[in-house]
Formats: sequence, structure tokens, C-alpha cells
Amino acid sequence: MTTFQTRDGVTIYFKDWGPKNGPAVVLCHGWPLNADSWDPQAFHLANSGYRVIAHDRRGHGRSSQPWDGNDMDHYADDLAQLVSHLGLRNATIVGFSAGGGEVARFVGRHGTSNVAKLVLISAVTPFLLKTEINPAGAPIDVFDGMRAEQIADRAQFYLNLAKGPFYGFNRPGAMVSQGQIDLWWQQGMTAGLKNAYDCVGAFSEDFRGDVKKFDRLTLVIHGGDDQIVPIDLSARVVARMLPSAVLKIYEGAPHGLTFTHREQLNTDLLNFLRS
Repeated sequence: MTTFQTRDGVTIYFKDWGPKNGPAVVLCHGWPLNADSWDPQAFHLANSGYRVIAHDRRGHGRSSQPWDGNDMDHYADDLAQLVSHLGLRNATIVGFSAGGGEVARFVGRHGTSNVAKLVLISAVTPFLLKTEINPAGAPIDVFDGMRAEQIADRAQFYLNLAKGPFYGFNRPGAMVSQGQIDLWWQQGMTAGLKNAYDCVGAFSEDFRGDVKKFDRLTLVIHGGDDQIVPIDLSARVVARMLPSAVLKIYEGAPHGLTFTHREQLNTDLLNFLRS
């Protein structure tokens, strides 16, 4: 296994696919998944000449499961250390769902000196939680419910997400893949319970200040039928914050469009990288 140690002693697993001299693309996965969730994109981009790095966030997949430090600041610092460990320059950093928050906080804390471009896909940016200063957000009960269901029966909770709203398999006429449901569940169950529990708080953090620091060409992709991270709370707001960003809406697409719309996404990513 390819791993490195963070400054606070956490082991981070990562994949490093494609030619080592190719342009670097770093993929940050969603909750409660791991780097394997990026395989359709990583395989395509690596075969197209890019060096593709996808890591398991601390507490997820094959990385170690620290009791503390399961927050976006630590996730972003881990990402920065990975970029430094591999000596990456002019990398494109891509975040899906909770990984979008990781990318945003990375920019907020570490800047873009080693970054060529940025991509947010179905991302939790800029701020999902309802507060006095963010009245359009989702109420805290939504996030508390996710935490409570993990404690009560996280195996069933994950299964319900995978076979329901995550991929839009609960929509009439949806083409349901039992294999993808099983894969999502398996990845989720490899995450530490405490880590996945804490990550709910992490992805509901306020990323508005981080997004404002985006100073590289940015691609924002979101599904029009995202039942997990509604587009009006996320991508449309980011697009208003970053007028120069390229916004692509996949009409009717669910949250998990990395699988359901993988061919369209692969094409859009490759075109953006080559632009």
C-alpha cells in the first residue's frame, strides 16, 4: 500500500495512477467513501496521460482512524501534506461532495501556489447549515439525524442512502445497479464510526470565506436533482460568488453523478483539464 505519515502521526493511503511525468490531478472523495469512489474518473484520466492521485481521507478507507482531528482543517492540512510529499506542481484539485469542502479549506488555509485549476462536483460548498446568517441552509436537525442514525444502525442507514437518494435510485424509472449499492455500502463501512460521525459536522462547516479565496480557473458541476446537497444551496451560490467559474448543471442528475453520469463527467473533466 502507498501511504505517508502526517505531522500528527496519521497514516494516509493514496493511489498514484498514470504517468509520473503527466500533469497532476488530485481527487478528494465524498463522505463516507474512499478513493475507490473515484475509479471511473481516475482510470479515464490516467489513460489520457494524467497523473491521478486519490487518497483516503483520515478515518476513511485504508487510512488510519484517529479519535481526534476529524475536521476540515485537518483534512485540508493532510491534503497539503500529500501535495508536498509528492512534490506536485500546478496540480488540478478536484473535490466531490464533502471533498469539495476539503478542497475549499485547502485553498483557504494553504493558498493556490501549487494549484493550476479547481473543480467542485456535487460539493457541500459554500455553507449547508441553517443559521441566522445563512437562513436558506438545512436545519441542524438534518445533520443531527445523520449522526443519530449512524449510532443506531449505520449499516442500514448507509444501505438506505445508497439504494435511495444518493444515486437517485428512488426515482421512478431509475436504472438501479445493485453492484454500485453494494460498493457504496462497503466503502462506507470501512470508515471508522467516530470518524464518519465527526465528518458530518465537518461537511456542514462554513466554507464561504474559503471559496472567496479561489483565484484559479474553477469548474463547478452539480446535478439538477441532487437530493443530498441541493443545487440551490450549493453550486448556484458558488457560481454567484465566483462569476468567472464555469458552471455545468446536469439536468436530472443525482448527487452521485460520478457513477450515474460518469461518461459525461469524464468528458467534461478532460476538456477542462485540456483547456
